[in-house]
Amino acid sequence: MAVKIIDNPFYQMLRNEQVAQFNEQRASVDTLDFSNCDFRGLDLRGLNADGINFSGAYFRGADLRGIDFAQANLRGASLASAQVSGCYFPAQLNPNEIELSISRGTRMRYQ
Repeated sequence: MAVKIIDNPFYQMLRNEQVAQFNEQRASVDTLDFSNCDFRGLDLRGLNADGINFSGAYFRGADLRGIDFAQANLRGASLASAQVSGCYFPAQLNPNEIELSISRGTRMRYQ
């Protein structure tokens, strides 16, 4: 499936790198589905990613440093050339999957 840009106000906040505003307002929603969404080249440092569905998302060249993805769904996401130092990933993701995704752009598979 191709990556997409969706007409969702929370997604648009992230597309505009309004991470603090996103974090404030996301408490008002139960779930966020950003599956197969395009996050290429965005600075998302500080993002509260708890419970967000990022399955199939595309993070090429994004700055994700320090984000806690432990409670997010990253199945099939691609981290090609993304900055991920200090990130916390779901336990189901093998470190080799993360490394291959960053260096080769592969889609991450859960164990």
